[in-house]
Amino acid sequence: MTAREGPWATVYATTGPPDEAATTRRELTWQELCHSLEDQGADAPTVDAVRRALERSVPDAGPRAVALFAAEGRVALECRLARDPGRPEASWSVLPRLTPLLGLAGQEPACLVARVDRSGGDFELYDVGRPTAAGGVQGQDWPIHRASAGDWSVKHFDAAVENTWEHNASLIAEELGRAFEASGAELVVLAGGARECHAVRDRLPPELREVTTVSGHGGRAAGADSDQLAADIEAARLDHAARRTERLLDRFRAGRNASDRPGAAVEGVPDVAEAAQQHRIDTLLLRGTGPDLHREVWVGEEPDQVAPRRSDVQQLGAERPSPARADDALLLSTAAAGGEAVVLPGDGAADGTPAGGVGALLRWPRSDRE
Repeated sequence: MTAREGPWATVYATTGPPDEAATTRRELTWQELCHSLEDQGADAPTVDAVRRALERSVPDAGPRAVALFAAEGRVALECRLARDPGRPEASWSVLPRLTPLLGLAGQEPACLVARVDRSGGDFELYDVGRPTAAGGVQGQDWPIHRASAGDWSVKHFDAAVENTWEHNASLIAEELGRAFEASGAELVVLAGGARECHAVRDRLPPELREVTTVSGHGGRAAGADSDQLAADIEAARLDHAARRTERLLDRFRAGRNASDRPGAAVEGVPDVAEAAQQHRIDTLLLRGTGPDLHREVWVGEEPDQVAPRRSDVQQLGAERPSPARADDALLLSTAAAGGEAVVLPGDGAADGTPAGGVGALLRWPRSDRE
């Protein structure tokens, strides 16, 4: 999707439950979305591809929110959304409508959950959609329970129990480290008894320990306080995302105001577009309420051909310039160059977010290379 293939059909919708009562309502919604695309000028093969994808997206159980991106008679990308988009929307435009995807897909990081007890641990990855199994480990299962008497033999047995606990905690921590690296997660939640969880956490490498929290709920037993554990996982993900966003904003404020590194951060569509042309955007910052997000820019055939004026983008080599939304053009250009994008909270420059709602952290300041 980083190459200019459009025009693009973009659909955000919720499928609803797979029961008969919802079938008629769902079919009417699909018809309205497809008619909307046709009215906006979408070609019949692309509309048919969208219709077929919507029909296939009905889940086995419960509602499912999806985003579809289609062009030239095929669906190029189908994304499961973490949040309900509300009213279904369909658009036909030069570029795919990507910006809503940032918020609806969820900016909360993937989280590796380890349900542990004295004998081992089971790992699950929480990202968009249902959690998926991510491995686990089974340690020694004897001896793991203390005796009740107090003579010498019992004390010796209890020492063996302690050794088993320590061995298993080390084993879980070692395997958890490997699973974390393989999963792509950004944080870990340990669920189970307080002693067992803290024993595992204490044995993790320092860098992993820093992103690990302990939940006082859940465990390996089936149905162990699962609702409260889910709330703890969500809270940990939200907190991690908020701290990450604040760190990005700190970097943006420092880069925007630094006299020794001018251009380490830029704001406003013209300056951000110039950085996109030069592949200098490390992180694109978009404030959802910013007035410049829907500002018109001109784009060419390549993602880095983006500029505020038609003549500017022609000078970049564009043979068929077209108008597009600034947020979608800059997001597509950033993704094509391997950068990241974040939706920021806030209402304006007074809170330190970019003026107009569009800013960027740069890979190198302009003054370093020019």
